[in-house]
Amino acid sequence: MVLCLPSGVMPSAPTAESPLPAGSEDGSRRRRWGLWITGGVGGTLVALYAVVTPFVAPALRRVCLPFVPATSAQIENVLKMLQGRRGSVVDIGSGDGRIVIAAAKRGFEAVGYELNPWLVWYSRYRAWRDGVHHNTKFYISDLWKVSFSRYTNVVVFGVPQMMPELEKKLKEELECNARIIACRFPFPCWIPDHTTGEGIDTVWAYDLKHSGGFEARNLETTPGGES
Repeated sequence: MVLCLPSGVMPSAPTAESPLPAGSEDGSRRRRWGLWITGGVGGTLVALYAVVTPFVAPALRRVCLPFVPATSAQIENVLKMLQGRRGSVVDIGSGDGRIVIAAAKRGFEAVGYELNPWLVWYSRYRAWRDGVHHNTKFYISDLWKVSFSRYTNVVVFGVPQMMPELEKKLKEELECNARIIACRFPFPCWIPDHTTGEGIDTVWAYDLKHSGGFEARNLETTPGGES
């Protein structure tokens, strides 16, 4: 069928869709950039929180136990105190695992307890890299919530604020053949059986005399140097 139009009326040609105003296109682009920047900043903050929190959290606890890597001299002094010893070794606050790994290389079954998950995962990687992962274990745990009764050699890198309470805990839990090796700071009431090293590399060894605990520090004084 033919459609007739009134005279003088011309059919209109189809027109293309008119483009958006320039201002509207700029606004859309700015919104997209804003979303990308917000997402990027938010993701960065979440990542920083996940990485930094395990290192900052110890400072917020009742006893601040920061991560300070053991020096080579400290490790050697600890190994001296383990000479002739048998049984397992536990490092309380094992950090990046260097004490545990060094003990495992000497043939010990060695265990580390550390609250920072990043350090625990890194310790496991180092143990695997050094080929001693079969003789080592690392746990993410608070030392105050762990019983150390099954260990015969205990290594402690502590701070003065924690030593009195830890002294009491270990005295109650350890058996009569246990040896406790303290690094950097001695226990306040016990008399060390052996001492080696100087300055921050000093290491004190305490041997449990009987099941009731250690000999208390009284009139006896500890000689300097290695014994």
